[in-house]
Parts: sequence; structure tokens; C-alpha cells
Amino acid sequence: MISSRLVPQLWRRLDVVVRDLPLALLLLVPSFVPAFHSHGTQLGGLPTRPFEALTVVAICLQCLPLAVRRRWPFTCLAVAFAGFAVDQLLGYHTLAGTGLSFALLSAAAHLERHRRATVLFFSVAYVPLALALFRLGTEGLEEFVAFYLACALVWGIGTWWRSTRKAEAERRLRVAEETRTAERARIARELHDVVTHHVTAMVVQAEAARYLTAAPDRLDQALTATTDTGRRALTDLRHLLDLLNPDHGADTGGPADRADARTPPVGRLLTLVEQTRRAGQPVEFTEEGTPAESTGSADLVAYRVVQEALTNALKHAHGGRTSVQVRHGAREIVVEVGTDGSGARAGSPGGSGRGLAGLRERVDVLGGDFSAGRQRGGRFVVRARIPARSLS
Repeated sequence: MISSRLVPQLWRRLDVVVRDLPLALLLLVPSFVPAFHSHGTQLGGLPTRPFEALTVVAICLQCLPLAVRRRWPFTCLAVAFAGFAVDQLLGYHTLAGTGLSFALLSAAAHLERHRRATVLFFSVAYVPLALALFRLGTEGLEEFVAFYLACALVWGIGTWWRSTRKAEAERRLRVAEETRTAERARIARELHDVVTHHVTAMVVQAEAARYLTAAPDRLDQALTATTDTGRRALTDLRHLLDLLNPDHGADTGGPADRADARTPPVGRLLTLVEQTRRAGQPVEFTEEGTPAESTGSADLVAYRVVQEALTNALKHAHGGRTSVQVRHGAREIVVEVGTDGSGARAGSPGGSGRGLAGLRERVDVLGGDFSAGRQRGGRFVVRARIPARSLS
């Protein structure tokens, strides 16, 4: 059974001429029905003539061009106008005369080039037609002026339709660009969070190993820690690249399962703390409360806050005492990381300042509060209150 969504998709894939042909046929067929003879547009008041061979030509000229009204709008309008002139001058007054309105509307909506020249051309072409009908018919000039104004109104409606479609296309383009920009920023934050922490720890560990050549046991421990950190960095990078793959997670369960698979749980904070300790940073870790089973993105943001704060501690206060406090509540996660500023700065790579700004954006998106700054006594404190939202 064909899906209800499949039919519109198949229809849009057809050539535009095929899609416009039904309108042409819808106007063409009734024009040959005797009951509709002499029921079309009557301009000039000429007496109606009976149906004849030339009437078929006039009907086809006014109806069939509508099949190309979007592909060749000027041609469609020109041929329809010629058929309309024949229809009115010979007094057929067929239903096909309505085709001129559709051709005019389509030209106004889809013509891209020489729009003003087109208006001028058909305005000038209308003058001899109106004069001829005025001389042959019985109507006054006001009827021809009214018909011209009606055509101008149709052109105006088509122009409005065109501007509306153009504005919508520009809006969609702008939304798509903003979405791409936001996605690039998100990927940049993820790369920053994943790479900076591990690389900073490796740099600090490698720098410390230079001074341990006289102590083989400690040197081996330092190099082992550097190797482990590098492996974790590769694992996290592979995980991030998997997330960027559009086919990733296609065979998994629901949204909650996919979210849990891609977000590092707060329970991994202890591993993060141990890694920082092996890099030579004394860290006190306190965790209060029980993590909720599903907290949306809150657990990932909490993890990133601790990760970035510990990375900055390694960079700018290596050796300074650092404390990590994480409190789990029913509706929020509170993270506080404080670092004494009296540590050795040797071997610490510089920072770009992007990390804290990225954390603030992450927390703000979830409706939380974030602050980072130096307190009394020179202690640098990072605090974040992150609302926990269930995925169910």
C-alpha cells in the first residue's frame, strides 16, 4: 500500500510541465462542452459567433500554454494573450479566456528577468486590441480601462506571491545557516572539551617525566599515565567522530538509549579526578546525593564543567590544591570546583579562553546558572547549577 507521504514526494519529483499540465487540461476540456459555449470573458460587446474550426485554435492557444507557465512564463503569457485576442476579436467568448488570468498570474509569480519590460510590452500590446474592440463593439472605454485594472490586480497578486515565496526561501536559508553555525559551534565545544583536557594532562605528565630520569620507578609510572591518557583521548575522539556520523545510532533503541550511550555519566567523574591526580594535581573529590537515572543533558554538562575546571587547574595552577564538589538533587545538579592559585606554572600550555565561554553557553541552554572567577585569597572557583530534565 502506498504511503500518504509517498504520493506528494513522487508528485514533486515529476517534471514541472507534467505537474502543470492538469491545469491546462482542466480548462481545455470544459471549453469544448456545448453548455459552456459563450460563457467566457466578453470584452467589447461583440456579438457571439457560433463554434467553428478557428475556435479550436483559439481555445488551444489559451489553454495549452498553461502547461509551461512556470518553465517559460513569458512564452505562456504571450501565446495566451494571442489566443485571447483571437477569441475576443472573432466573438467566440469561450471559457478558455480564463486562461489569460492564469498565465498573467504565473508570469508575475515566476518570471525572473525583464519583469518591467514584460509589463510595458503587454500594456502596449493591449492598446491596439482595445481600440479594435472599441471600434467593432458597443462598449465604452471605461470597460477596457476596468479590464486593464483587473489584469494589473492579477499581476500584483502574482508579484506578492513571488515576494512571499522569496522571503520564505531566504528565511529557510537563514535558518539552515544558523543551524550549521550552531552545529559547528557545538562540535568545536566538544572537540575543545575532549582534546584540551587529555592533551593538557599529557603535556604536564611528559614535562614532569623529564625530571624523573634518576627515579626509574616514578618515571615508568609517569610514562604509563601519559600512555593511558593518550588512549583515553583516542577513545573519546573516536566516540565523538561516531556521533558525527549520520548513520550512528540508527539501530539503537529510543532517544533515551541513544542519549545515555553518548553522554559520559557523572559516575565517570572519579576517573577524571584520578587522571588529574596522576598528572600531579592534588584533587579532593566530594559527591553528594544519588545521580538520577535519566537527567537529559545535565549529566554531560556537569561532566564538562568538572573536566574544563580541572584542565584549567592543570594549566594555570599546576600543583595547587583543587577541590571538586558535586551535589545531585531531584531537579538539579550543582557543581563547584575551586583551585588555589599558588601552584607552579611550569610546563602549562596557554589557554584560548574558549572553554569557560563554552561552558556558560551549555549551562544557559539548560536554563541554569554559571559563574567563574577569583575569590578572596586568590582561589579560583567555578560554579554551575544545572537543571536536570528527565528524558522520559
